[in-house]
Amino acid sequence: MNRVYNFAPGPSTMPQEALETAAREMLDFQGTGMCVAEMSHRSKQYQAIFDEAEATLRDLMHIPDTYAVLFLQGGATGQFAAIPMNLMTGSGSADYVDSGNFAHGALVEAKKYGNVNVVASSRDDNYAYIPELDPAKFDPRADYFYITTNNTIYGTRYATLPETGSVPLVADMSSNILSEVYDVNRFGVIYAGAQKNVGPAGLTIVIARRDLLGRAMPITPKIMDWKIMDEKGSMLNTPPTYAIYMAGLCMKWLKKQGGVEGIEQVNIEKAKLLYDLLDESDFYRPTARVESRSRMNVTFTTPSPELDAEFVAAAARQGMVNLKGHRVVGGIRASIYNAMPIEGVRTLAEFMKAFEMEHK
Repeated sequence: MNRVYNFAPGPSTMPQEALETAAREMLDFQGTGMCVAEMSHRSKQYQAIFDEAEATLRDLMHIPDTYAVLFLQGGATGQFAAIPMNLMTGSGSADYVDSGNFAHGALVEAKKYGNVNVVASSRDDNYAYIPELDPAKFDPRADYFYITTNNTIYGTRYATLPETGSVPLVADMSSNILSEVYDVNRFGVIYAGAQKNVGPAGLTIVIARRDLLGRAMPITPKIMDWKIMDEKGSMLNTPPTYAIYMAGLCMKWLKKQGGVEGIEQVNIEKAKLLYDLLDESDFYRPTARVESRSRMNVTFTTPSPELDAEFVAAAARQGMVNLKGHRVVGGIRASIYNAMPIEGVRTLAEFMKAFEMEHK
């Protein structure tokens, strides 16, 4: 078997141990004589898989019973609409920070359902940093305050969370959930697409404070109403059964790494390997400002777009794939999520040094 180092931004690399377990269980899950993908979501066998996945997530993130955990479909993009439909029903207004492509998409969608107050933006500077927040611009009557904790495309991250007082903090954690420790109690809602740090595409996780449920707009489709989905145990309709099973396997692997507390230290070390190299180089140029750098998505350029393309192609020939930057920014992007082993990052760093020597 010849596995590559997959630096894709999502869907992304998954733990080899989880993939090997799924392979062993593909035709016969624990003596049932069938694949998990074939099981009825109403069966006792599948309910046990579902319950264990939820319990593991609660354990990893220390999620209290005062929060609902929902396993849904529709991706993070589906929640761009679900959030205002479930929450923008008091003052009819919400605060948003425009810190990247997905944050911007979320606020554009929210404008369909109420008033959006953009408290800060780095859009004019190509989202190279998390904008500084001025609490004087926060609306104390807002139904919620919305952030995207990690910017996959531009490679930025909130180093400090905003203090929003009694206004619920809502966070899209699609690209850094389970990669660093967060106090769940600081948030009203956390949500994430699974395909970066949790498992395969198809699963969306919503973690919502229970006192925020039951506020949905009358127009809210029942499939997007968090209270209904919580009452139905995420099974109003057929959930993404196999994606949930795979996420459970990946989370079991994460527990063996010391949980979120353990993997955060590894992630800091992985990111430092690349950022130290970039800072010492006069050949590569990091695209995110130092104070806003992501630990998950390291973005940079070489002296020219032509060399960027040559870098990506040469790395692929050496077994390091999916390093091309997002189409809206170009350059190079190394996504180093939880399942990317530190050996892969070291291999990339050595390649970067050799490429620089060859092309300076």
